[in-house]
Amino acid sequence: MTAFLLTATHAPLSACVELRDLQLKTDIGTYGPSDVVPDAHTLDLTLWLAPALVLIEQDGMDHVFDYDPLVADIDRLAADGHYETQERLITRIVHACAAYPAIEALDIGLRKSPVHQGSGSLGVRVSVDAKTLSALR
Repeated sequence: MTAFLLTATHAPLSACVELRDLQLKTDIGTYGPSDVVPDAHTLDLTLWLAPALVLIEQDGMDHVFDYDPLVADIDRLAADGHYETQERLITRIVHACAAYPAIEALDIGLRKSPVHQGSGSLGVRVSVDAKTLSALR
């Protein structure tokens, strides 16, 4: 593998996979007759991985993190009935991420739109460090 020279001024080597603007088919919230009902729930997910899963010597899926099974898990969780809150769906997705040993830490955000007069988005975001993710495993 290619050697990378790090000096004292550089942060430790890290790598991530970013999933942005994934529209989820989900049912979240309880709304009254005059409430704005969101028509979109959008997920952003950043997964921190070992750099060896991104800086690869040879091309091939067996050398990288295959995110397709995780996306399928997220899709299944999103469609798994009614949620009162975005926070509950995020919690379930974090637990799903914990099932993948290659994921060392993560940042997740879920937002709904519109929220007022046909505009705006409102979201929840959480960062899960390696220690917390390890405790969930």
